[in-house]
Amino acid sequence: MRKNGLIWTCIVLIVCCLLLSGSVLWNYFEKNKEQEAVAGNNTQMNETTDLLDKIENDITEDIEKEEKETRKIHLMMTGDNLMHLSVVNSGLQADGSRNYDFMFEPIKDYLALADIKITNQETILGGNQLGFSAYPRFNSPTEVGDGIANAGFNVVLHATNHAADKGIEGINNCIDFWEKYPEIVMTGIFKEIDEPNQDIGLLTIDGVTFAILNYTYSPNLSTLPKWLQGHLAMLCDWNKKTGKIDFKTIHPDVLTDIAAAKEVADVVIVCPHWGNEYTFIPTVYQKAFAKQMTEAGADLILGTHPHVIQPIEWIEAENGNRALCYYSLGNYVSTQDKAKTMLEAMAWVTFETDGETVEILEAETGAIPMVYQFQNDYRFGNVYFLDDYTDELAHSHGILRHCGSEFCVENLEKWADEVLGEWRLPSEDVLKEKVDYEIWR
Repeated sequence: MRKNGLIWTCIVLIVCCLLLSGSVLWNYFEKNKEQEAVAGNNTQMNETTDLLDKIENDITEDIEKEEKETRKIHLMMTGDNLMHLSVVNSGLQADGSRNYDFMFEPIKDYLALADIKITNQETILGGNQLGFSAYPRFNSPTEVGDGIANAGFNVVLHATNHAADKGIEGINNCIDFWEKYPEIVMTGIFKEIDEPNQDIGLLTIDGVTFAILNYTYSPNLSTLPKWLQGHLAMLCDWNKKTGKIDFKTIHPDVLTDIAAAKEVADVVIVCPHWGNEYTFIPTVYQKAFAKQMTEAGADLILGTHPHVIQPIEWIEAENGNRALCYYSLGNYVSTQDKAKTMLEAMAWVTFETDGETVEILEAETGAIPMVYQFQNDYRFGNVYFLDDYTDELAHSHGILRHCGSEFCVENLEKWADEVLGEWRLPSEDVLKEKVDYEIWR
């Protein structure tokens, strides 16, 4: 509609210019019948032709701009799937089978709207034959992975401090499991690889290529064992002789990977497993690593591990590069016993592209705070958006036996506002955009 209106407007302008040119020419001929008629006519006609050519070029440029319509690409990410045994047992069916589709039912509308859908599988899917276990060495049912796939996630992160809990056998079993879902980018663990870190996971959406890189600070050890080297993407450097991990220094291959990803992708997303647990404040090293990753070419940083939410901010590197950093999204599911671990966030990032450039649309980007609810027997209760969470729900939460009155709507709201600040995104804003799009379509 806008393009047709523009064309008709321009046609009217052309007609007006022609009429005006005709009038000018008539007056000219009347006044200069006997002097330089031919030369004057040629000059006037040339001026008119130039004017018409300019109008035609302007019309063409405007039409091309209209045809180069911008479009949006949405990314969402949830926090840690921390599968304590009570959550594992929640998926046991009457016939002895297991199903975990319920875990993602509360966010199905957002999954349906998003193009890039990332989840952090905190605990290894090491093979059901090895038995299920929780802290300190987790092993979770492969049916959790089926639930992730059924929900529509297309990126799964496995570089966590629990990735090696079942040894190399668990890592290989997990990789074998994900091979039955080739449409999902699984990253962070590897069977065989020549370099210490990783190949680049790629997704292309509407002609825009996204690279996804995933690293962890450690496998819950201070020394990286030789059998694990090359099988787990490491964020921190380590001594090649002793295996001792240097938690203050970023692994140089992380920066090499980012630079390589920048060569093959339009947008580079780095997902580091980092930071100190249970603190809303990023560490000095998180901030230092974020700046180094930005300088190397990262466009978006999505952090996990601390089990609580942490701030969001733009990172400005000295070389002019800029990246949006979510330091931590907290958990998605867990039965931890601290009130603030029940507050979590869903990252929602909107990219805008015209086919040539792509950038983050800040007005439609942020974090949607959510609350994980478990029952008095610690089984899965639900995941609620904080905007919809009530005192009645808070009073029935199974965590009350551990933290009493500290867990309440007032504190959840306070923490969300203090940590997320202006990046807090109302849940209905995202769904409103979905409704507007469907009506327009």
